Amino acid sequence: MATEASFTIERHVKYYLRCLKTFLPSAYTSNDSNRMLLAYLTLSGLDVLGVLNIKTTREERAGYINWLYHCQVPTGGFRGFPGTDFGPGRRNKDNEAWDPANVPATFFALVNLLILGDDLSRVRRKECLEWLPTVQREDGSFGELVGPDGSLGGAGDLRYCCCAAGIRYILRGNGSELEGVPDIDVEGLVSFIEACQTYDGGMAESPFCESHSGHTYCAIGALDFLRRSSPDSVTVPLLSAGSRQFEALTTWLASRQTAEIEEPEDEEDEQPQNFDGNMAERVHGLPNIARLEADEITCAGFNGRCNKYADTCYSFWNGATLVMLNQYGVVDETRNRRYLLEKTQHLVGGFGKGPGDPPDLLHSYFGMVSLAFQGEPGLNAVDPTMGTTERTVQHLKSLPWQ
Repeated sequence: MATEASFTIERHVKYYLRCLKTFLPSAYTSNDSNRMLLAYLTLSGLDVLGVLNIKTTREERAGYINWLYHCQVPTGGFRGFPGTDFGPGRRNKDNEAWDPANVPATFFALVNLLILGDDLSRVRRKECLEWLPTVQREDGSFGELVGPDGSLGGAGDLRYCCCAAGIRYILRGNGSELEGVPDIDVEGLVSFIEACQTYDGGMAESPFCESHSGHTYCAIGALDFLRRSSPDSVTVPLLSAGSRQFEALTTWLASRQTAEIEEPEDEEDEQPQNFDGNMAERVHGLPNIARLEADEITCAGFNGRCNKYADTCYSFWNGATLVMLNQYGVVDETRNRRYLLEKTQHLVGGFGKGPGDPPDLLHSYFGMVSLAFQGEPGLNAVDPTMGTTERTVQHLKSLPWQ
């Protein structure tokens, strides 16, 4: 009998430390402008493993904090990396559009500061909250940044909506001392999110597009941020158990778990099949499958769209959404764990996108957090909406405006 795969904690710690303290592989060159995201995946990864404050010194953490503040834009918000910074005294009204704050970078910068234990005292909080409504469109969605002549750049999709709602949650708090600081259009944002639900129950990046697990997470994450900020103001069917929208969404998320984990060698083999059927007819946590008996299935990951193969990160996008909806019980945890540990966990630490793929920061972090949702020993508890440890969320709640 084969030995059950285990989570190799020491190797994962070494993987994240290499990513933090040495140069990243050349494949990351195209992501230079996304350093704020890469920093989040690395710092939060070490935090989930419980070693951030053990494997880094106080001086190193202070240096990381200073780097994050160096990316702050004077008029509010954060840039994604220092490459657009003109230097002291060279930024003005004529050129500031070429050194803009952007919504995802601002969210991840704030989260990084919280992970590192910073009190956000150096954040230009008022300026950031005044900037935030300027990147919201009339339909309630958010763009990425304000470009030349006040034009709004970036697609109008749920990714920016989630990050914007997260920024508001972190910085606005109870808003008691923010008189005169404009708020975003909360009703417009909620209306846009509701319009993104498709006929099959999932959420699309924008209205009339295809359902996608990543955008579904962003939709529910945005609503949860809004609900946390003002619980009485966000009562939508998507978050209400028993409603048609809620049940359709939960069923769609559950159907993303799939036994098809990699492309077959024979191109004529059948296309991927998701777990489908009556959820009440589950066998060992899985629905009956016409082509396979449930007991024959050893691994079952998640995909992001219908008729796709499993991908490590979708164990997070689907799983975290189900946690926020308090519906994680529909996941077959045993087979998801086997998929992650036996198929995509890498020998050197980290996780790859699929079986045989090298590890990368995004899939490594989301694969590990998916295991944290299932109570994997050695991993700290993770808040699904913030995407960080519960410790970090408690630190946020200790700030004076929360």
